[in-house]
Amino acid sequence: MSIESPTLGGRLPGWPPFIRELDATLAVHSQYVLSGNLYDSFLAPGDGTAPARLLPLRDLMWESLRSSGFSFMVVYDAVDGVQIHPASAADEAQRLLGKVKPDDKPSLEALTRLLAAVARPAEDVRAAFLIDSASRIARTPTDLEPAERDFFRFCARLSRTARPVRVAGQRPKPLYNPVVWLVDRPGDLPPWLTAENENVREITILRPHLGDRQETARLLARAFGVSDVGTDEVAARACDAFAEQADGLTLQSMIEVTRLAKERNVSLADLPDAVRTYKLGVLDNPWSRGHLRRRVLEGEKKVPERVIGQPQAVTKTLDILKRAVLGLSGAQATRSGSRPRGVLFFAGPTGVGKTELAKAITELVFGDESAYLRFDMSEFSGEGSGDRLIGAPPGYVGHEAGGELTNAVREDPFRVILFDEIEKAHPRILDKFLQILEDGRLTDGRGNTVHFSEAILVFTSNLGMFVPAHDTGGGPAPRVRNVMPGMPYEDVEQRMKGAVADHFTEVLNRPELLNRFGDNIVVFDFIGAEAADRIFDLQFANICRRVTEEHRLVLSVKGEPLGTLREWCTAELDKGGRGIGMALESFFVNPLARALFDRDLTPDEKITVTGIRREGSIVHLDLA
Repeated sequence: MSIESPTLGGRLPGWPPFIRELDATLAVHSQYVLSGNLYDSFLAPGDGTAPARLLPLRDLMWESLRSSGFSFMVVYDAVDGVQIHPASAADEAQRLLGKVKPDDKPSLEALTRLLAAVARPAEDVRAAFLIDSASRIARTPTDLEPAERDFFRFCARLSRTARPVRVAGQRPKPLYNPVVWLVDRPGDLPPWLTAENENVREITILRPHLGDRQETARLLARAFGVSDVGTDEVAARACDAFAEQADGLTLQSMIEVTRLAKERNVSLADLPDAVRTYKLGVLDNPWSRGHLRRRVLEGEKKVPERVIGQPQAVTKTLDILKRAVLGLSGAQATRSGSRPRGVLFFAGPTGVGKTELAKAITELVFGDESAYLRFDMSEFSGEGSGDRLIGAPPGYVGHEAGGELTNAVREDPFRVILFDEIEKAHPRILDKFLQILEDGRLTDGRGNTVHFSEAILVFTSNLGMFVPAHDTGGGPAPRVRNVMPGMPYEDVEQRMKGAVADHFTEVLNRPELLNRFGDNIVVFDFIGAEAADRIFDLQFANICRRVTEEHRLVLSVKGEPLGTLREWCTAELDKGGRGIGMALESFFVNPLARALFDRDLTPDEKITVTGIRREGSIVHLDLA
């Protein structure tokens, strides 16, 4: 039979669960270790005549203890010293504790005397002792200094020798005068203090759930002149939207958001915008700029000129981008406001424009390619390499520096983030993306929450180009081509999507990650002959322009050598546009540099390439 059940059901209904748990077990535990959401405000229900209140932890604990007949609560921390709560009980506390003045900062040895006076009182007085910031008492919980070791040894013994106290009133049965430790993490106290010690109870204070946030939103609506949300349907919807948008925030943060909204003259209905400002720490929102829709419409002409030969991929990407601009990404979900603005998974052959399209949409939305952030996931193939993204955990080298990804997004949350060749990342790193894609946030190694709700995430992959052969003969599975140049785009798309799905479900066993990508998988086609000619012309023009800018030369190539150069550079289309550029560098830029290096160049000189020829692997140009 559970000890907590009778009290949890009968006493303190509507109070936070950790308070009810502490209150229910005062008869069996003499010490408590509280960790988690310590610095929040908490809902204390009203009594029928007074409404619910938002109280800090100290006040909340005192209100619950007072209802059990406690006379006062002693609070100690290393900064403020000893304080009596409430202050009006100072004289009664003096009788129990002896000569102690408010704000005294006793040594650890003197502190043991105060703890003993409360836990083993000389008279039947109910009192509690709250040790705030207990994580700071010991330099390290596993390597104690002599004074620290003696102090915690005493506290361990005190937990077993504490004396229950009877007093008249609502709870006449014996209850312990509890010692309550407030710690950042349970491991901040020596492990032997709590291990196998049934007198010490560890309780985690959880962050507020949706119901708490909804009730808090209704309390905070009074700041906007709404006294009764129950009779105002518009205000009720605004409060519910505020609570949903505040997912991941504490109740204290909701209070701060309300203050921010009042300062900026934001109405109750527009509180979600204040939440965004509070989370991101920036006032300007590029997504709300009026000209953005016009830029995206213009992009329907400009992007295909930059990403050549990929009409289907460009169209689908722009559709997803329009959805992001209108704020409709994830609109089908109950709560979608915290998810990233857009998620794209680019799959296809190498060199066909996946990275270039990511840069194009960056410039389209933010007007600057510097908002584009790229991570080569082949550098994150090791199990511990995820620390580079989010930062090393406490106690490890580099913990203070934070993570490359989380730091960058905290500095500027309006970004396009490219994760190149995602299939090469370690599976443990992929788990991090689950939280980003679903909740739009990530906690870094320093415990700070970073929000991705205003970012566009782009994943690229070559998955599906090769697949394991079906008939392996019992040996290692060889890989065979899955798609080839010349195949209809519909077949390429179907095969690539099928291979991506097989990789996430069968190989990685991460079907949930595949579900987060949904229909945002954009398949790129092979470069065709017509697109290859356009890419060749574009890259060739770039070379001629660079020569003019660097040396003030007018460079031209006659028709026959230009045709030969075009044929050489577009011979292997399976290497994509990047292959054309590499061929141009090998067949044209290198021999051109060799030829120009041997000449005395004069400004405005006209140089014409009249011939091109190969001698083995060396290419020569004839200049006139």
